[in-house]
Amino acid sequence: MLSLIVKAGGPGSFVVWQTIFNRLMPELTVIDWHDKTADLASIDYAFVWQPEPGRLAQMPRLKAILSVAAGVDHILTDPDLPANLPVIRMGGEETAAQMQDYVRWAVFSLLREAPRWHSTQHKQIWARQGMPPVRLSSETPVGIMGLGALGSAVAQSLVQAGFPVVGWSQHKKSYDHITSYAGTAELETFLRSCSILVCLLPETSLTRGIITYDVLKQLQKPAGLINVGRGRLVVTSDLLRALDDGTLHNAVLDVFEHEPLPAESPLWSHPGVLITPHVASEASRTARAGYVVGVIRAFERGEDVPLRYDPQKGY
Repeated sequence: MLSLIVKAGGPGSFVVWQTIFNRLMPELTVIDWHDKTADLASIDYAFVWQPEPGRLAQMPRLKAILSVAAGVDHILTDPDLPANLPVIRMGGEETAAQMQDYVRWAVFSLLREAPRWHSTQHKQIWARQGMPPVRLSSETPVGIMGLGALGSAVAQSLVQAGFPVVGWSQHKKSYDHITSYAGTAELETFLRSCSILVCLLPETSLTRGIITYDVLKQLQKPAGLINVGRGRLVVTSDLLRALDDGTLHNAVLDVFEHEPLPAESPLWSHPGVLITPHVASEASRTARAGYVVGVIRAFERGEDVPLRYDPQKGY
């Protein structure tokens, strides 16, 4: 009998997860992370969000760790994480579809000045002057920074919506209708090729703080930024400087270095910024549990598993 330990959404959420997993995979024993009587030596798989450092190392039979979300940095920061233990990012059709919808909404919002209209609405100002000329989607190149599973899905969705799309990643990728750049040597060429930059990179030692003022000033004007990756990818002081001096025209931000975003952050009231509370892609519990069950069954059959974190590539 296989076993899965779950830490997702707090102690009160366990019964809901257990019910879903029991329906999808009755032969799987589901264990509550917060159960202090659990036999950690008997656990085969872990499905977790922000596990306490050192706890996973107490599970000697563990075959793989599955992340509740697309990111895995909340797992990798554990200094006691067992070496070579597979770490699997959340995936599935619903996760990708939600991210595609969000980024399309965000890109069109920047294209049609939604942050400015939102700001003037709350001031009851009928502001028709002082805005850049309206652009068409076909005239607005979008750059996807991070061409992993979600990034490539978003890029293809924007191609279908009529945008010219370019992509950048640490390693070369190839997709139809998307011009792809890779590595530090091609980063500047990529940035100068796009007007709206969508950040979908994972957080690693290579990507932390990658969005600086010097990066933003290379974008075509009027420049826009959409961050749906991780908050610490962006240097906040550089972002504010770019917004204030016009280097960056507007931004849609879904992730932040500190969450919830502190009340004193100047981003809340900036007229060029739309803020959402880390909601870009949050698949239903049933969809996420279904993905986990699929991964476990693939592991048990000895098959290769998609979305496995690669420490050499950083994603």
